Amino acid sequence: MGLFDIFKSSSPAEKAQKLKKKITEKYGEAQARQKAIDELVQTGSAEVVPVLMLRFTMLVEPQTTDADEKRMVFDAIVAQGEQAVPPVKDFLKKNEAASSWAVKILAAILPQEKVVEIVIDELKRLGVEYTRDPEKKEVLLHFLDGKHGPGITEAALAMLKDMSDDVKMTALRTLGTLKDASTREPILELLVHDDTAKRVQTRCVEVLHETGLEVQGYREKVEKRVSDPYFVDKAGLVKKRG
Repeated sequence: MGLFDIFKSSSPAEKAQKLKKKITEKYGEAQARQKAIDELVQTGSAEVVPVLMLRFTMLVEPQTTDADEKRMVFDAIVAQGEQAVPPVKDFLKKNEAASSWAVKILAAILPQEKVVEIVIDELKRLGVEYTRDPEKKEVLLHFLDGKHGPGITEAALAMLKDMSDDVKMTALRTLGTLKDASTREPILELLVHDDTAKRVQTRCVEVLHETGLEVQGYREKVEKRVSDPYFVDKAGLVKKRG
C-alpha cells in the first residue's frame, strides 16, 4: 500500500485535514510536502482550498523551492475558477497573513471590478482600529492604486484615520495615484493636524506635489510644515526645487 492509498476513500475535506500537517511542515522534506500538495490538487475540489492556502503563510528554504511550491498552489487554485472564490474570500477575511496571495488569486479569477468590491468591503470590515500587524490593510490599499470605480477614493480616505502611521502612509500613496480633487481637504487636514507624525506630514506634502492639489485655505499652516526641497508657490501649489 502506497503512502497515500489510505486516503483514497476520504472526502476532499477529510483528505485536506489529514494532509494539513504535511503541507504546513516548514522544516519537513520538500518531497513529502509537494506530494501532499499534489494529492490535494488532484482532487480538483474547492474543499481543499482552505488548506492549500495555508502554504502561502509560511516560508521554507531554499527560496527557489518556496517559490516553486507557492506557484504550484497558486496555479492549482486559479485553475478551479469561480468555485475557488468563496474559500479564498473566507481565507482573506479570517487570516492576517498571505493577504497578497489571496488578492492575487481573486484577481486571476474575477473581473477587476469584482475584486475591487471585495477589497473595499474587507477594508470597511477591518476599520481604522489598531491591529498588531497593519500589513493586511497595506496590501489591500496597494491593490487599489491607480484604479477607478465606486468607493475606491472613500475607502482610501477612511484609512487616513487609521491608528497606524504605516497604514496612513500607504493610504496616501493610493490617494496619490487616484488624483481625485475630493481628496484635497482630507490630505490637508492630516498634514496640518498637530498630532500627525512628521513622516506622515512629509508624505502628505509629496502627494500634494504629485497630484497638483492646491493649498488655498491652509497655506499658512502648510508653509510651516513644508521643507526643502518642497515649497508653496504663489499659485498655492506645492513645488519641488531642482
